[in-house]
Amino acid sequence: MEERIRMYLQDFLICSNARLEDFIELIGDREATLRNCYAETLEDIISEEFVKMILVDAAFVIMVILKPSFIAFRGRNDRIFSCRWKIREVRIDLCLLENQLPFFILQDMLKLSKIFTPYKESILIMLVHEFLRGVWGSWATEDYVEIRSSSEIEHFVGFLRIYQQPTRPHRPKIPKRLTTSTAKMLHQAGVKFQSRSDQKLLHIEFNKEFLKIPQFRISDDTEILLRNLQAFEQCHCGDSYVGNYIHMMDLLVDSPEDVEILVRYGIIENFLSNNEAVSTLFYDLSRENMFSSDNFYFSDVLEDLNNYYGRDWPRWKANLRQNYFQNPWSIFSVIAAAFLLLLTIIQAVCSIIQLV
Repeated sequence: MEERIRMYLQDFLICSNARLEDFIELIGDREATLRNCYAETLEDIISEEFVKMILVDAAFVIMVILKPSFIAFRGRNDRIFSCRWKIREVRIDLCLLENQLPFFILQDMLKLSKIFTPYKESILIMLVHEFLRGVWGSWATEDYVEIRSSSEIEHFVGFLRIYQQPTRPHRPKIPKRLTTSTAKMLHQAGVKFQSRSDQKLLHIEFNKEFLKIPQFRISDDTEILLRNLQAFEQCHCGDSYVGNYIHMMDLLVDSPEDVEILVRYGIIENFLSNNEAVSTLFYDLSRENMFSSDNFYFSDVLEDLNNYYGRDWPRWKANLRQNYFQNPWSIFSVIAAAFLLLLTIIQAVCSIIQLV
């Protein structure tokens, strides 16, 4: 990869309408700001090495997000894009929290390169949008992400978090308890599950007897995505809606049977080995999950679910439907039994009348 990264720097300079010295000067002017973006002091890295490191890495990232959309930028011997699994690994690696580059330096370098003339701030946002959708399609919404300014984006992980940021104001209640019954228990109590086409995963709603949850595809890479978002959110963000989502899903999927219900209704697309792997995933994530109980995003959903679960009539109706009306034969048996019961009652009434 070190060789590939250096080759991508050469590709970037060839495509650019600026000199190497111009990029070195640009990064040098922003060195203090760049150093402050990292948790480490980086005091052991001298200025020249630091500028070189940022230049090489930033040029690599820019070319990686350019090449999927513009085939002309790819070389014949491009080993990253020649194998689908390699570019997928690169995409995932660039979304690890420890591998982030400040978004502003990518913006400044692309602008200076004059690869796009005239240059607009939205160009890089659009390219990153397509790049992230290539590996996180179930998390990243299909619609173009409307961001007023690139200054709102800190890096790729921050960009991913913006995808699921609530679009409508929400004033949650302070919940009496942050628990509810599992998907299996709710289903037995008469709750009907529905998959929503809305890609905003936080748009979970409970209306009357319908619990509507947006579909989420879970694959081998999902844990990487959620853990990095979780770590970034807990360390750097004021709100914790990713953590809220993890807690909500962990409440619902306590066992493989719970996962099976959500899979059956199209809420979870399971690409893992089995349903137990999904319940284990949310259990592991919830063990290190931190959020404020006073500002829990789904507090109203939990309250409505708990109130509904405590009612007897929905449970009796669900039990009748699930145990006696699952197929035509069971329905026929119930009707036949009811008919025989009716005949027995009629016979008893007739016998009483004759005696009288």
